[in-house]
Amino acid sequence: MHNVTRNIAGARSLRHLTWYTAILLFSLSWSPFSGIFFPKIVLAEDAKEQYQKLQKEMDTRRQRLEQAKKRERSILEDLDNANKSLTTIETELRKQQQRMKQTESEITGVEREITAIEGALERERAWLKRRLQAMQRYGQSGDILFLLTATDDLAALVRRWKYLERIAMEDRKIIEDFAANLRSLDRKEKQLQGLRAELKKSQERLKPIEVSLSETKRDKELILASVRKEKASQERLLKELQEASNRLLDVLRKLEEKDTYEAKGFSGLRGNLIWPVNGRVAIPYGSQRDPKFNTPVFRNGIYIKSDEDPVKAVYAGKVVFADWFKGYGNLVIINHGEGYHTLYGNLSETFLRVGDIIKIRDVVGKVGESGIVNAPSLYFEVRYKGKPLDPMQWLKRK
Repeated sequence: MHNVTRNIAGARSLRHLTWYTAILLFSLSWSPFSGIFFPKIVLAEDAKEQYQKLQKEMDTRRQRLEQAKKRERSILEDLDNANKSLTTIETELRKQQQRMKQTESEITGVEREITAIEGALERERAWLKRRLQAMQRYGQSGDILFLLTATDDLAALVRRWKYLERIAMEDRKIIEDFAANLRSLDRKEKQLQGLRAELKKSQERLKPIEVSLSETKRDKELILASVRKEKASQERLLKELQEASNRLLDVLRKLEEKDTYEAKGFSGLRGNLIWPVNGRVAIPYGSQRDPKFNTPVFRNGIYIKSDEDPVKAVYAGKVVFADWFKGYGNLVIINHGEGYHTLYGNLSETFLRVGDIIKIRDVVGKVGESGIVNAPSLYFEVRYKGKPLDPMQWLKRK
């Protein structure tokens, strides 16, 4: 009995201890130190949320930084990239148009051949029709035998035989020609179908190129519109163009040091150089002021507005540069000796390579679309030992 009483008392004490422990643990869970000994799920979720917020903030800052970089990007570089894209697209467009012209020319030639074959077939068909009618009337074996035996003259008989033989050979030849023309007509018609299918494919290939060209031109116009609208953009573009001019001067000096080409005669042609392209001067050489922003501008060359494609060398010389140059587009530089160079910029295509020795009036390239003039134009410079000269004092007066 005593043992039972002791066990009951012990059980009660254990229950009291368990209840006390539970209360203690509950109170600790609400204490400032509870997270150290008993991390809660609520705290883990808070940390995760804070991490996600931090990542979002970092992404936002990255985007703002990228936008700032885009705003600070070079206007000249934007224009340069647009011009490069335009040049590439226009080159591909010309290739496709050339293929189309060639295909159209081939179609015209095949159509002429078909017309000629059909005319020959019509003549042969008419001849064969008459021959069949004649054969139906006179061509029975008895009639032919009568023609051969209707005379006792052996010589006349031989002549008649040879005559009939020639007729038969001629008939055979006409039939063979008729069959050959029919086969030829079939081949030409199949060729014509193939050419028309090729022309259709070329036209389909042309559409996305024209769309791309239109979009690139619009992008370029937006850049130029922003430059014309904002004085800061205008000033920055002019500064970048001046930097491009300085880089070009460095290139010319290095070319002079390396190139050993020697020639004479250019120095005596002041006022007598041929024009590199027919047209009128849209932007002259020298110091000018922007009418809108009153910004000082100095041009080292002239822009000649022209709808004429071929650009010609103004004098004989050696090609020392033929490549893309930032701010000048496709650029060709010709060394004329005695320290003189002529520069041909803003070309849509160049036909010369470095090292080519050329004559006066040799084709340098094709006129390109200018962003500054906003029309097809050539940029042209004359330099002496790197120093720009007024091209109008060297070109013939019109």
